[in-house]
Parts: sequence; C-alpha cells; structure tokens
Amino acid sequence: MKSNLSSMAAIGLCAALTVSAVATPALAQAQMTVAQFLEAGRDIPRNRAAAMLRSDTRRLVRVATGAVSQVKSEQAAAERAGRRPNHCIPSSGTGITPETLVARFEGMPATRRNVTVTQAVRDWMSERYPCRA
Repeated sequence: MKSNLSSMAAIGLCAALTVSAVATPALAQAQMTVAQFLEAGRDIPRNRAAAMLRSDTRRLVRVATGAVSQVKSEQAAAERAGRRPNHCIPSSGTGITPETLVARFEGMPATRRNVTVTQAVRDWMSERYPCRA
C-alpha cells in the first residue's frame, strides 16, 4: 500500500534533507509529534507543483529539516565539549530520504508516535550511526 505522505515527502524533503538546514525560527515546529506529522501529510496532493504551493507541505519540510539540524547540532556540541555524542552521523550526511523518513515514521507503533519528530530522528540516528568506542 502506497502512503499519501510518501508522494508528498518526495516533493521537497529530499532536497531539504540533503542540505544542512538552518534551524527553524519557530521552535514549536520542531515539537510536532510523529503522529501529527503523518496526519498533516495525509491530505497533501500528489501533484508536485500543487503540493509545493501548499503551506502545509513547506511546514513539513521545515519540521523535518529542523529536526535533522537539531540532532546534528547536538552531536557537534557534544564533540566540542569533549563528550561522546549519542550518535556519530558522518560528515557526508544522514542518508535520510523522504521515502525512508516516511517509512520509518509509519513503521513506528501507534503508541510510540507521540514522540516529537526531533526525538524520532534522534533515536533513528542513534541506531543508524552509533559511536564506536
């Protein structure tokens, strides 16, 4: 079954996630839960041009890039402080694609979808890029 959000995500998240994003000005966006993220993406049209004209599409892009930026900033801060970070994302990037982000979120148990998008990305990066001793 193809997700409605998968098509939307492919529109803008791919480019946005591969570039190091500047933190979003509204911290509230980063506090969106995974359930809210998936719900917000449900009604986004499949037509790329139409989807990018919608503010909700751009909002989801900002939420995802803000979460990735926050997690990468936390890693850099830990490294600067001489602490071992919780994850060791390579300098080449997270490797997150829109499809993998949506699949990850949709694969989360419903009881776990109440975490923020930032926390979900943080947990994923800790699993995907653990720091070696």
